[in-house]
Amino acid sequence: MPPSKVDSFGLTEITKDELMQLSYTIHPSHAKGVDDIDPTIALKSLPNIILPLTEIINCSFKTGLFPQALKIAKVVPIFKKGPKDEASNYRPISVLPFFSKFFEKTMHVRLNNYITKFDILFTSQHGFQSGHSTFMPLLGMQNKISIATDKNEYSIGIFLDLAKAFDTIDHDILLKNYQFMEFETPS
Repeated sequence: MPPSKVDSFGLTEITKDELMQLSYTIHPSHAKGVDDIDPTIALKSLPNIILPLTEIINCSFKTGLFPQALKIAKVVPIFKKGPKDEASNYRPISVLPFFSKFFEKTMHVRLNNYITKFDILFTSQHGFQSGHSTFMPLLGMQNKISIATDKNEYSIGIFLDLAKAFDTIDHDILLKNYQFMEFETPS
């Protein structure tokens, strides 16, 4: 990939020290992906493989190619509520291969730094940002209602809670979008 411009999003190389620091943010669980690697054991062995893992991630960033084996997830049904014998009462989760988490964490840091540096997100974006609780919009709404009440104005709120929200998605549209996003892997 060509060198990044000053104001563009570029993938800078990761160092083994940075990768080791990121490993401390990975939640150790015993959930194994299709690679059958136990994260708890692998994290303890990380100092022995940190250098080749760093090189693989940097190679991926330089070439723009992501290892095909790390794209395959194990889909596990998680029970939500209701009768356990009904398939609609389960939520699918994807358990990714262990080492794909390092790619994900590295990319997250770079993307988050870029978004922060160029102040891209709206101030009202609270979800999935550190230091921004989803409680904050509730306080903002309470403040707006209080101001409207003080001015003798009306406030109206409409709240929707979709039970089994994923089930309400048109799966044909979802699959069409997924097929559109698939890329051929160069040989």
